Amino acid sequence: MLASVFDHLAPERAENYSMTGKAYYLTTLGALRRHSARLNTSHWLALVPTGEPVPAIGESDSSATALPETAQILALIEADEGAHLALEDDTDFQALPHPLAQRAIPQAAQEALAAYGVAPGATTFDAAEAVARFHPLLRHRVF
Repeated sequence: MLASVFDHLAPERAENYSMTGKAYYLTTLGALRRHSARLNTSHWLALVPTGEPVPAIGESDSSATALPETAQILALIEADEGAHLALEDDTDFQALPHPLAQRAIPQAAQEALAAYGVAPGATTFDAAEAVARFHPLLRHRVF
């Protein structure tokens, strides 16, 4: 009897309260667009090999349309486990260590983020704090 009183709430919970996680990736704008339908949210920052920060910060009103599909980006992606597994299987996505794992980011990632103040040996948390000066939504948040 008691279970049937709450049965009508179950479908709403399943749709509105899906379990998601956040992760940082180095990828390209085209690769992110290819997977965008599976993602809950994403924020990204375009990276330029010349060392100059790009004004496009990865929001719908930014100048992202001026960037080529091959533009390298740092993306913070919130999605369910299936979407993250798909990203990890895609060679165009390089996952960075969890921000609270005290592990250095790969050297290629550090070099790509050096223009934003990311030093050699930096962790993902350090890198997120550095790029947050240019795009505050990339700062690591637990909630």
